[in-house]
Amino acid sequence: MTSNQHRPKTPLSLRSNTTVGYGSMNSEQPDSDASPMQTTVISQKRSYIAVGVLCYINLLNYMDRYTIAGEHTVIKAISSGMVQRKIFICSFMFLAPVFGYLGDRYDRKLIMIAGLIVWIVTTLGSSFVQKTHFWVLVLTRALVGTGEASYSTIAPTIIGDLFTGTKRTLMISFFYIFIPVGSGLGYILGATIANATGDWRWALRVNPVLGGLGLLLLVFLIPNPPRGASDNQSGATMESTSYTEDVKYLLKNRSFVWSSLGVTAMAFVTGALAFWTPTFLSRAQVMQGLSPPCKEEPCKPLDSYIFGAITVVTGIVGVFLGTCISKKLRDRVPNADPLICAVGMLSSSPCFFIAIILAGTSIPATYTFIAIGETLLSLNWAILADILLYVVVPTRRATAEALQIMVCHLLGDAGSPYLIGVISDALNKYSPKSYSWDFRRLEYSILLCPFIGVLGGLFFLITSLYIKEDRKAAELLASAKIKPEMNIFKEIN
Repeated sequence: MTSNQHRPKTPLSLRSNTTVGYGSMNSEQPDSDASPMQTTVISQKRSYIAVGVLCYINLLNYMDRYTIAGEHTVIKAISSGMVQRKIFICSFMFLAPVFGYLGDRYDRKLIMIAGLIVWIVTTLGSSFVQKTHFWVLVLTRALVGTGEASYSTIAPTIIGDLFTGTKRTLMISFFYIFIPVGSGLGYILGATIANATGDWRWALRVNPVLGGLGLLLLVFLIPNPPRGASDNQSGATMESTSYTEDVKYLLKNRSFVWSSLGVTAMAFVTGALAFWTPTFLSRAQVMQGLSPPCKEEPCKPLDSYIFGAITVVTGIVGVFLGTCISKKLRDRVPNADPLICAVGMLSSSPCFFIAIILAGTSIPATYTFIAIGETLLSLNWAILADILLYVVVPTRRATAEALQIMVCHLLGDAGSPYLIGVISDALNKYSPKSYSWDFRRLEYSILLCPFIGVLGGLFFLITSLYIKEDRKAAELLASAKIKPEMNIFKEIN
């Protein structure tokens, strides 16, 4: 019997229009009823439009996440302590792997549409919850993770199937540049709207309106390319494998594992700094006598504005700089990408360390070193996404994105703000309460971030040892030049 006769079928209507299997390679042609879709050519113009739409939605995604962070009267209730940890763990630990599994097997466009609808409804609904129903607010904010989990795991894989080579690197950089841009705009938007209206809920009502436009654009302008369309030029098709086999494959992929640990360290640092920097600088100004004490920190919304602006500018500069360096070095240095990430992490850590130390004496110097550190850290965003796309075979990329998201949030930015707060509170007993000691104990706590950054840099250095081998293995598997039963991570020399 032919492999086509053995190929499993699924009754779900959400099945992707690419009816080939999902794991190993088969050099036979796909079923005749799938051939028209398999050979469909997506124009370059439509591909560029698709990237633009995906970038717009990614912008809204991160704006929403940090809109509420810009208004600290509510962020203290929602994002501090165990509450924030539970929100992110529930959202990403349980939802990202689910969407990763679905994204590698079923219609990716429909999955993103469904996730975006849930995101719009829950975000808008959370803005109408009263203070007396705090846990309803927590639940709705947790469900917002449905949209982010569905979108974040799938959108990069679609870009990966529309472009290849240096053009894919450039398109991925456009997509990921909206992480820092969206985060910074979220800070600014949250603080501005909350201060203008006197009610933080209005800050949550802007993004759903913009999300409605994104939904329409997603429905009418985003194509659904066959998985591996840009990588596979041989006409080979992929056989189905179980989710367990997919996870085992990823755990054996050393570049994926070590780079994921590096991303986790990066998320730890960015999450902690994003949450605590405005409060930290506010306490520094109070200690220096530059501003009077206040009940709600940060004392002035200006801190959120400045930090948000720094995040936007450094994000744009860092992502494009990292992409340009990668394009220039990649052909000459096969492991250039993880080395750039390592340099970004290792060089940003001293900058953050100096910024933290100088906060007690010079606020301008602190902002300067924060800007330099964030620029260096932003070198990594697009490169990390590109690494995942070229060391993982096309039909396991959504699963890889999902597992990486789960790990980096579970061990990174979901817990880092809480851990910093716990350390700061634990130090409270070692000195009488004062404005000076409030600043110092938070300073000592945040100093953990540069050391985690160094650890992340070491993870990327380890990744550089395996990246060439693992990339070659993925390319050979995608082009059907090795047998599926081979241990591809040992066969490539």
